[in-house]
Amino acid sequence: MSNTQPRPVASERTTLTARKVSFEWADTPLHWIPGDPFATHTVNVLHLLLPAGERWFVHVYRQVLPYIRDEQLRQDVIGFIGQEAMHSQAHDDVLPHLRELGLDPTPYTAQVDWMFEKLLGDRTLPPGRASRWWLMERVALISAIEHYTAFLGDWVLNAEELDRRGADPVMLDLLRWHGAEEVEHRSVAFDLFMHVDGGYRRRVRTWAVAFSTLVFLWQRGARFFMENDPTLLDGRASFGQFHRAGRHGVLPRTEDMIRSIPRYLSRAYHPSQECSTAQAVAYLATSPGAGGGR
Repeated sequence: MSNTQPRPVASERTTLTARKVSFEWADTPLHWIPGDPFATHTVNVLHLLLPAGERWFVHVYRQVLPYIRDEQLRQDVIGFIGQEAMHSQAHDDVLPHLRELGLDPTPYTAQVDWMFEKLLGDRTLPPGRASRWWLMERVALISAIEHYTAFLGDWVLNAEELDRRGADPVMLDLLRWHGAEEVEHRSVAFDLFMHVDGGYRRRVRTWAVAFSTLVFLWQRGARFFMENDPTLLDGRASFGQFHRAGRHGVLPRTEDMIRSIPRYLSRAYHPSQECSTAQAVAYLATSPGAGGGR
């Protein structure tokens, strides 16, 4: 185990604040990327995964707070907890609107809830080494997942094709507010993991689990939405569609996702080396949902 970590880029650090947000969904159509149900539903998978996933983040991080010996990191983690709690609620609020449009996500979200609450939840373990091992394993998993939430946040902040396609402005604002905060706090999960554990083998192992699980859940979620969309006669989801949508700029490029893998696994990696805090903060200052346009 090693607690040594690469030097972060100091200029990328910022104080984290949980922002109160409000989004009105009454006028958001089912296919909020016009004429592209596949890209719409692929992004919509976020609403299926994030409410339970980010509640789980908060639950785990509250347990790890007593292990933090650095006051600045403690404050960062507290700020992270506040932001993730808001993300969970904001995405959860989209689900009733989907039901009103004829697409009930309950069968899928029930499975996601089971995964985070049972499979990845607390276990009855003897206090001491076994209990700490399970806590550190989950801290490492969150670090790996946060690498991809920052990747997606950076992508959506720069996805100009969504604007050109006339994507629904309220949904786009939700995604960019959330994405900007993911960029803003992108270093916290990694710094916490390095502080309380930092083992490279654990980092690699949990990355493999996190990446494969995210790919599995995302393709199942996209398929669920496409097959249950009441406006589609024969809705399908495939990797080929994802790859083409990435080439067209309405989803992340497959090549960029693949290139992100060795960056996270590099021993020289630090999240502050990627993305732009200045860009994220600038968007948050103007986000209508976060009150920036008032």
